[in-house]
Amino acid sequence: MPDPDRPLRIGTRGSILALTQAGTVRDAIIAEGHPAELVVVRTAGDASAAPVETIGVGVFTAALRDALAAGEVDIAVHSYKDLPTAQDPRFVIAGVPAREDPRDALIARDNMVLGELPTGSKVGTSAPRRASQLRALGLGLDIVPLRGNIDSRIGRVTSGELDAVVLARAGLSRVGRLSEISESLDPVQMLPAPAQGALAIECRVEDTDLVALVARQDDSDTRAVVAAERTLLAELEAGCTAPVGALAVVAESLDDQGEVHMELFLRACVVALDGSHTIRASRTGALNKAVEIGQELARELLDLGARDLMPLTQGAGLSPPRQ
Repeated sequence: MPDPDRPLRIGTRGSILALTQAGTVRDAIIAEGHPAELVVVRTAGDASAAPVETIGVGVFTAALRDALAAGEVDIAVHSYKDLPTAQDPRFVIAGVPAREDPRDALIARDNMVLGELPTGSKVGTSAPRRASQLRALGLGLDIVPLRGNIDSRIGRVTSGELDAVVLARAGLSRVGRLSEISESLDPVQMLPAPAQGALAIECRVEDTDLVALVARQDDSDTRAVVAAERTLLAELEAGCTAPVGALAVVAESLDDQGEVHMELFLRACVVALDGSHTIRASRTGALNKAVEIGQELARELLDLGARDLMPLTQGAGLSPPRQ
């Protein structure tokens, strides 16, 4: 097992959200009887105000992985949706804790819901996926690019600069700001990013004892739904900045004999960046077939013309690991 006299060093970004997320992992390890501490690693994403699609997939994770490979930290905690879909052979995702609510959330002036925003309202979002789905709703909103931490994004609404912003509900939950949400957006309106609301706890492949320790935080249902969503993203050759929404859930189902069993239901969409065209599809299957379900649904979306809707993001998720 890891040295009980030395705290495990948990690598994390320095934002309040990242520190809060990594803090839950630290607390769980301490509860297992092992000391642990957070180590802040500055990433290229923290140093740049440019849109994520400009500075590249993995911008929030590459520095953490470099620190892990160099032995500067023992564990890295990522927002799972930020990880490139390509497998990095140096590491293993040892733990996927139970997922927070994956929906997107609207924070708007006067506590308005999405359908109440007047035509021309300025709505800030950091994601092409959100922007394209908002445009597809046909509400006549003015979509404004947005970067920054949770406080600065919400501040642009309270200052009157924007009428609303769209953020991940999971992040707002983790930092205790659910009360500021005007509306949690139904996935029928806006499908979240693949793996939104989930964390990935990464270790070096050779640290088998540490992997076993971290694996105690693993939630099997969360790992399955995330596998389906991210497999779909990989098969589409799309990255975390692509206009792709996906959500998998585990639900009870009755078979032909009336027996209850658990199934995985995956739905996804690919949307033109201008919102002019949307392709949607869904697929259901056995819980232990998560990867196959993601592959099959991606092939269906491609057959329906999905590749034509994401020409600038094709291949973004398949960048090779850093050496």
